[in-house]
Amino acid sequence: MRLVLPWMREFAEAGADVERVATRLAECGFEVASVEAGSTPVVDFEITANRPDCLSVLGLAREAATAFGLELNDTLANPQAPTPTPQSPDLDVVIEDPELCPRYAVQLFRVKVAPSPSWVRERLEAAGVRPINTVVDASNYVMIERGQPTHAFDVERLGGRALRIRRAKAGETIRTLDAVQRALDPDVLVIADAERPQAIGGVMGGAESEVTDSTTLIALESATFLPRSIRRTSKRLGLKTEASTRFERGADINGPLAGIRRVAELLQKMQAGEPIAEPIDRYPAPKPALRLALRRPQIARLLGIDVPTADVERILRGLGFGATPVRSSKGEEGWLVTVPSWRVDVAREADLVEEVGRHYGFDRVPASFPPLAGISPAHDPRIARDALVRRVFIGAGFAEAVTFTFIEEQAAAPFASGDLAPIANPLSELFAVLRPSLVPGLVGAVAHNRRRERRDVRLFEIGSAFSSQDGETRRAAFAWTGAASPEHWSGTGRGVDFFDARGAVERLASAFGAAVELTPAPVPWLVAGQGAVVSAATGGPEPGLELGVVGRLQPSIASSRGVPGGDEIFVAEIDLDRLGAVGNGRNGFRVTQLPRYPSIVRDLSVLVADTLPAAAVRGTIRAAASGELESVVEFDRYRGKGVPEGQVSVSWHLTFRAADRTLTDAEADRAMDAIVKALEREHGAKRR
Repeated sequence: MRLVLPWMREFAEAGADVERVATRLAECGFEVASVEAGSTPVVDFEITANRPDCLSVLGLAREAATAFGLELNDTLANPQAPTPTPQSPDLDVVIEDPELCPRYAVQLFRVKVAPSPSWVRERLEAAGVRPINTVVDASNYVMIERGQPTHAFDVERLGGRALRIRRAKAGETIRTLDAVQRALDPDVLVIADAERPQAIGGVMGGAESEVTDSTTLIALESATFLPRSIRRTSKRLGLKTEASTRFERGADINGPLAGIRRVAELLQKMQAGEPIAEPIDRYPAPKPALRLALRRPQIARLLGIDVPTADVERILRGLGFGATPVRSSKGEEGWLVTVPSWRVDVAREADLVEEVGRHYGFDRVPASFPPLAGISPAHDPRIARDALVRRVFIGAGFAEAVTFTFIEEQAAAPFASGDLAPIANPLSELFAVLRPSLVPGLVGAVAHNRRRERRDVRLFEIGSAFSSQDGETRRAAFAWTGAASPEHWSGTGRGVDFFDARGAVERLASAFGAAVELTPAPVPWLVAGQGAVVSAATGGPEPGLELGVVGRLQPSIASSRGVPGGDEIFVAEIDLDRLGAVGNGRNGFRVTQLPRYPSIVRDLSVLVADTLPAAAVRGTIRAAASGELESVVEFDRYRGKGVPEGQVSVSWHLTFRAADRTLTDAEADRAMDAIVKALEREHGAKRR
């Protein structure tokens, strides 16, 4: 809201300079976007959605008058209409849907359309509005001044000299003032004549009844509309106007007649028109004024400071509230406060306390800790879990990324295991659905870094993924491209591969006290043969609970997200709720006694089919070994000279240890023989 200071001073003679006005109103809770000091000083305020009354000069002048201890110009704040020419208003006005339009007022004017005087044009331009002609400018002037939008119809162009406030009929269209033909839905409120729609209620007028240079008779409407209806219509039609911005936040139910009176004053002052009949006011269900009790002890309890009675009454009355002193049955002092109709944001006693606090000064409230009435609740365990994930990945050389929860449908589709979760009112197509995975956002971040000549990129993210079937799940994911380790001066570094990505996943699982197994499986968005499902290790041939996936991203998906061709990106995504469930202990750690007896380590090399997963071999080893097998670690994988075609040599470190005695070589040999026989039987393996 661009507040033109000379305009505001007509309502409240704030002698302070523009900087002081901006600073004081900022202290009252109004964010200042910019200050323009010049021949016509302007302060641009960011008005929050709950204060539609301050989308006007009058609203901000009322705040300024209260802040500076000034009197508001009641004569200008409460305009008196010129006496109309006695005549019956030859216009039929009917509200067919009072839910969407609770009040509608209209008055006929005989007008002379011409360019507006310079003082009107200059003020509108300073407020950011383009001058057009006397009638339109008077309407816009009142909207900026009072926050009450009005609209003028050329009466001679109305069919049947009637106005019907109704919902649009199926198949109806309207050409709006921006020269666009728009299709209307049945839940869109229109202002129609006897034949067709002439305006979209609260949003924009129609071109068929537009005021032109030849217009001599107008019907000036001033109304209030259901805010959510205007918001829905504006969003659906992609039509954001100054009028819709005010109506969708909540207009003053008692503002329509005052708006018409002020337009009449301006038209008379510009010698551009005069009313020819009394206003028609359709108000089917008058709304009584809201009255709230304000207790003095409640002010002190909520603000933490006693506010003098004189200041409470000065602030409330300055802002337009009626405040009558009362004493409750308990002997508490207070006030019965009448809420003005333009304050649609005030609905309870705490709102009144906030008004007092804003203008008395929150800076006067002493700093103190609130008293503790009970034991603080325990921290959400997910906080410690996320911190653990963060430490693991940062320790592994990753940097944390934070990407959008909303993404475009095309980017989300390859990662969806079911139906996507669409956004009902997306800001744009780039934010159309909730992400089904963290990976597309991370890949986009990789592309952002690669476009800025960052060759080696390691990113991770902790966040939520969504689907229509499973709802929200908490996950951790990473994307890794470039070198596997920091570049060395010798140039002997290598690129990241599947085993590096696997190692990062295993390191994360280890931090949670869990062991995992990888099972090759087709994942649509991973390269075939370079993708695997991560499951909890069970110690047997069957995998446990599925935790996530790891592998190389499909090049086509990477390139669609803007990653340069030829880059290999390895990604992983783990369900943190499931990982936490299979881990040991609250924080993923378990303390065990240090071993008292020595271990025996044996190496085993076997030839197996090159298509056989290492996890299957590991599972067979564990199943065949005795209870003294402590760990199985693969340390070599060889294919080449001396190894038959279609086979691979795999070598393992096997560690044996007994908890209650020193293990003998004979016991270790028997265990090794059992393992070799099981491998030969299950996989046709041959010991080297």
